[in-house]
Amino acid sequence: MTNHAHPDFAPRYYTIEQTLRARIADLQPHDALPSEAELAKEFQVSRMTARAAVMRLVADGLVYRESGRGTFVATPPTHRRADSLVRFSQEMRAQGKRPSSRVVTGQIREGRDPELSRLRLNEGSQVVAITRVRLADAVPIALERSVFPLSVAGLLDRDLVNESLHEALQSMGCIPTIGHASLSADNASALEAELLGLDPGVALLVEQRLILDQHGDPLECTESRYVGNRYALDVTFDVQHSEGPAQS
Repeated sequence: MTNHAHPDFAPRYYTIEQTLRARIADLQPHDALPSEAELAKEFQVSRMTARAAVMRLVADGLVYRESGRGTFVATPPTHRRADSLVRFSQEMRAQGKRPSSRVVTGQIREGRDPELSRLRLNEGSQVVAITRVRLADAVPIALERSVFPLSVAGLLDRDLVNESLHEALQSMGCIPTIGHASLSADNASALEAELLGLDPGVALLVEQRLILDQHGDPLECTESRYVGNRYALDVTFDVQHSEGPAQS
C-alpha cells in the first residue's frame, strides 16, 4: 500500500529544496548557494538533510557542485521538462534567449471534427485558429498551430508577435491551468520546411497538447512541431519498486 504523506509532514529536505528552488529563480548562472553548513544552521537541520536537498537540485540540473568550492547555480538547461507546462517565451528567456513569434495566420473559422471533440464544442461551432512560428534569437524553433473556443476571439486583436499568448489569455480572465500532451515524430512537409528554414523531410518532434482553464474547461488545443535538433524534452520519473520478492 502506498503511503501518501500529508503536506504538513513533508520531509525537511523537501522544504529546503523548495525554498532553494524559489531562490534560484532570482539568481544568475554560477551564483553561489549557501554551504551545507549554512543551510543546516538556517533550517535547523543536520548537514545530511541539507545535503539531501542540494543533491535533488543537482539531479534536476539546477545547480552544480565543485569540490572544495561549493554549490553554484547551473546554466539553464536547453531542454524543457516534459512534466511541466511552461510558456515558450518564459522558457526561452530562462535560457538567455530572446523569444519572438511570426504569425502565419490568425482567423475565425469553422472547427474541424477532432478540434471540436477535444474542445467539447458542438458540431458546426466556430473556433479561433492561430498559426505561429516560434523563434529564439530569431532562429525558428517550432511551428505552432493553436485552436481556441470563440469566447477568446479577442486574441486576434493582441500583439502575438511580441506578447505571450498565455499572458494574453490570462489578461482576458482565462488561466491555463492543467494540460495533457502526447508526443510523436514526423517529417517536415514542404510548407513546414519553408516556414522553419529546413530541408523537406527533416525530423520534427510533434507535441499534441490540450490545456484546460481554471474551471476545468478546454481552453487550447495545440499542435507544436519542433525542429528535432533545436529542441528537446527532459523527462523526470520515479522508479517503481515491487513490494514482494523479485521475480524474473
